[in-house]
Amino acid sequence: MERRTFMALVSGGLLAAPLAVEAQPAGKRWRIGYLTSGFREGPGSNPTVDPFLRSLRELGYVEGRNVTLEIRYAEGRTERFPPLATS
Repeated sequence: MERRTFMALVSGGLLAAPLAVEAQPAGKRWRIGYLTSGFREGPGSNPTVDPFLRSLRELGYVEGRNVTLEIRYAEGRTERFPPLATS
C-alpha cells in the first residue's frame, strides 16, 4: 500500500470518527419504595397500591420503563416496618 493511500485512509477515518452515531443514554429510572401495613393481595385487588400505580401512570411513569416500584407488606404487624424498610 502506498504511503499516500495509507495516510488518506487514516485521515479519513479520524475525520469520520466524530460523526459516528452513538446510542442515546437511557433516562433516569426512579426507584420508589412503598411500605404498607396491609396484606399482599392479588393483582388488581389492592385498594391502596392500585390507585397509587394508576396515578403514577397518569403522570407518565411506567413500571419497568422509567420507574421501579418495590412494595413491602407488613401484614398488619407494625413491628415489621423497621426490618422491611432496611431490606
